Amino acid sequence: MPGTVLHTGTTAACPHGGTLSIVAASPRVSVSRMRVAVLTDHGLVVGCGFMLPNGKPQPCITARWITAATRVFVNGQPVLINPLLAVCLSAEQIPGGPPIITASQTRVIAT
Repeated sequence: MPGTVLHTGTTAACPHGGTLSIVAASPRVSVSRMRVAVLTDHGLVVGCGFMLPNGKPQPCITARWITAATRVFVNGQPVLINPLLAVCLSAEQIPGGPPIITASQTRVIAT
């Protein structure tokens, strides 16, 4: 399924309102003057206030990408596209839900 290519300037959040930043390692390819994000890049979450029903804090701290483009690669890794299949995780690797992409570039599309 085609989608817009995500990059380090993509605005995203965890399901609980924390800010998700994509930390792209490869400086070789960019869109909108931002590095393109690939499947092996990290997603860091700050400001999540999620708590379990028993009151134990379980804030999202990372995001794990599950799928990416199937035909477009950077340095041998598939690029991340929107819609994005991913999950936000706590420090104990408890899934908090999928991240929400609120803004990204709209000119470059990949499949």
